[in-house]
Amino acid sequence: MKKIFLSITLLVFVTSCKDDYLDIKQEGVVEASAFFKTQEDAIQATSAIYSFLRSWENSAFPYQYVFGVPADDVIKGSNPGDASFINVYDNFTYTQSDGGVEGYWIGQWQAVNRCNQVITNVPNIEMDATLKNRLIAEAKMLRAYFYFNLVRIYGGVPIYDGLQANYNIPRNSINEVYDFIISDLTAAAAVLPQTYPASDLGRVTKGGALGLLSKVYLYKKDWQKAYDTSNQVISMGYSLDPDFNHLFRPAGEFGTESIFEVNCQCSSQYGGSQYAEVQGVRNQFGWGFFTPSQALENAFEAGDIRKELTILRNGETTPEGDLIQKGDPLSVDTYNQKVYVPKALNNNACGYGSIQNIRILRFAEILLINAEAANELGNTATAITNLNKVRTRAQLANTTATTQAALRTAIWNERRVELALEGDRFVDLVRTGQAATVLASYGFTPGKNELFPIPLNSINQSNGVLTQNPGY
Repeated sequence: MKKIFLSITLLVFVTSCKDDYLDIKQEGVVEASAFFKTQEDAIQATSAIYSFLRSWENSAFPYQYVFGVPADDVIKGSNPGDASFINVYDNFTYTQSDGGVEGYWIGQWQAVNRCNQVITNVPNIEMDATLKNRLIAEAKMLRAYFYFNLVRIYGGVPIYDGLQANYNIPRNSINEVYDFIISDLTAAAAVLPQTYPASDLGRVTKGGALGLLSKVYLYKKDWQKAYDTSNQVISMGYSLDPDFNHLFRPAGEFGTESIFEVNCQCSSQYGGSQYAEVQGVRNQFGWGFFTPSQALENAFEAGDIRKELTILRNGETTPEGDLIQKGDPLSVDTYNQKVYVPKALNNNACGYGSIQNIRILRFAEILLINAEAANELGNTATAITNLNKVRTRAQLANTTATTQAALRTAIWNERRVELALEGDRFVDLVRTGQAATVLASYGFTPGKNELFPIPLNSINQSNGVLTQNPGY
């Protein structure tokens, strides 16, 4: 079902800060002082946060620059001469002046600002108290998500807990940012409902907050809390979609495996997401960028059904009956099948695939988070059980790993193929300490490329208050 389409005026509430990366003025902007008067204002302001989740910055090129192409499982795609500037992310030659590095940075801060507008202003509105508390909790969970993106890509960043009189402040440490994220998610989980009526599908839930929290603990290597929190999510009634193909088609949206998912409904008034369009089959469905690498092909075990349901090949006929025929003879021949929308279901009022939801967090990942944490705690039996649940859906035999070291590798490999092309591979390589080895041939420099540079423009605008990451 397609619900909670964000029928809003895409409000960007400006503050009085002077930092360009926090104050991006646009036509049609509504000043916050003239807004936030009614319950409907509170709802619209919260909806403006959700609208960013499917924006160009959060789901298309800027997102792929930092979460996609730097990994060994994604290549630029398209044809060799098209958007060759993307290659700097594949070979780690981007700089602090790079527009893509800055684009993702600016976008995430715009999103944080939208969250802070709600968190600061909605408490002052006379409205239904239960709804007020829920909207604030939604904003806190979404703010935590944006900060989680920022800390993984740029490291320590300034913490803005609500609207500020002075935004030109130094970067907080990585640990301080993680503590802030944990605080937001904990607060959100205490308020958010687990389910919504059909009219509100797509809003963040208690399970979403706890699921993201378990992933945050995984990144912090707080194994006990990652284990305990993922167990909470496991007990909440989620389950694996038995059909891996169905999981990524429109019919599988907001299904039993969905924990945190972005509603990308197409509207003739507001358009849709370009998440699927930029990755769609070149000149048949889309632009043909950010496509699977040979290294990803080689990572799948023999008999793993996910391989052919993840990699869409020129010349194949899909289970839905579409013949894949690229329209550019110079284009790559393989594409991301997880974003494929069958022709018969495409909404021509928007670009190709604009109805395709973005799966940010799935129950399969919760099982793998739990397995990884259990293994690090010495609970081999639980780790094997949850790892095998994911493997069974892929029609693979149970893992043969029995030692902690072997299981660790098996779980990391399972994350690679289960979550392929979903934006986790690069940050997983950094998190697990594998990046220096796996990405060495691509130009990865240890001690530098674990993080992206803080954009030079932002450092200059701060008059040096913001400091640069090592190596840049």
